[in-house]
Amino acid sequence: MSLSSRAKAILICGAMIISVSLGVRHAFGLFLQPIILEQDWGREVFAFAIALQNLVWGIAQPFAGLAADRRGAGPVILVGGVLFTLGVSLMSVAESVPMFVIAAGILVGLGLSGTTMPVVFGAISRSMPPEKRSMAFGIAMSVGSFGQFVLLPGTLALIDGVGWANALLLLSALSAVILPLSFALHEDRKGQVASSGLQAGDAARLALGDRGFQLLSFGFFVCGFHVAFIATHVPAYLLDVGLSAAVGSTVLALIGLFNIFGSLAAGWLGGRFPKPQVLSFLYLGRAMAIAAFVLLPTSPASAYAFAMFMGLFWLSTVPLTNGVVASMFGVTNMSMLGGIVFLAHQIGSFLGSWLGGAVYDRFGNYDVVWGFAIGLSLLAALVNWPIKERPVEWQVAA
Repeated sequence: MSLSSRAKAILICGAMIISVSLGVRHAFGLFLQPIILEQDWGREVFAFAIALQNLVWGIAQPFAGLAADRRGAGPVILVGGVLFTLGVSLMSVAESVPMFVIAAGILVGLGLSGTTMPVVFGAISRSMPPEKRSMAFGIAMSVGSFGQFVLLPGTLALIDGVGWANALLLLSALSAVILPLSFALHEDRKGQVASSGLQAGDAARLALGDRGFQLLSFGFFVCGFHVAFIATHVPAYLLDVGLSAAVGSTVLALIGLFNIFGSLAAGWLGGRFPKPQVLSFLYLGRAMAIAAFVLLPTSPASAYAFAMFMGLFWLSTVPLTNGVVASMFGVTNMSMLGGIVFLAHQIGSFLGSWLGGAVYDRFGNYDVVWGFAIGLSLLAALVNWPIKERPVEWQVAA
């Protein structure tokens, strides 16, 4: 079955929106050292701002998803793009801790809730036939990872060339590209919502009471913990062990590059094998990659090897997790339900970001957090395996 031009436009523009928003977001870890050195802040200040960003992003996500389900993705992405661009811009001029926390934590967090996967994937899921959704999610996520691959070394070059403040201003200008792209994701949702038998409140109650949804959410919590901790703290961690800033930016870029292949592979596998079992193998792979990285001697070669293996499992969980949600509950409330499961992801992100800074400031190393990350990976692998990927009998439950 060939895709309509409308479905292709939503997929292409949605993937580009994710690429810009996630690419800029994942570059924030490169700003930790220059900002805290110039402002004379501890690592916990920067880590708390990013942790709050993840928490605000997660709390706002179900509401942004609900608005997208009801009014279409386009307006939600437009508002999110404005907030995201404004927040990144204000980060460059913030001279006090409260101002930096408001810019990086609240404004950027709200902006991300409107410009990332749950809202975009909701629009994609509604434009695609069921048999093509998993692959479409994988394509969109792989393009998003390409943004990370390109922007990380580019951002480091900007920081070295024009300073961290001007680099943030240039990233805010790039973020404004989201605004015109949002118009391609305009949807007429009024008639479709009215004809759906399962309303938003019923869908939320049904999902939150479903054992499979709860286990899926816990797995996504673990994903968020890993992503935020690694993206925020690994560049500084590598500096601590004597490697250069260029190695740190290359590590994050390689994670983005290899996640292109990982996301495509996850989308392909999700269309042919049970997605929960594929998720279990991804989390097991994360545990092995992290354990090898922290137990073996650290060098540029070992850091790059870690990045390549971790990249295969990085955000490959996203298309699979969203695919399970669509299989269980349909696509009418996809953005909202995806937002609820994403809230669990962002609670994990808050803990990963903040805990990394708090542990380092108290003990001078990240050992406890690395051990916690490995244990969570193994637990996520276990809880995803028994999830049943089948439609929930909502008529009876409602």
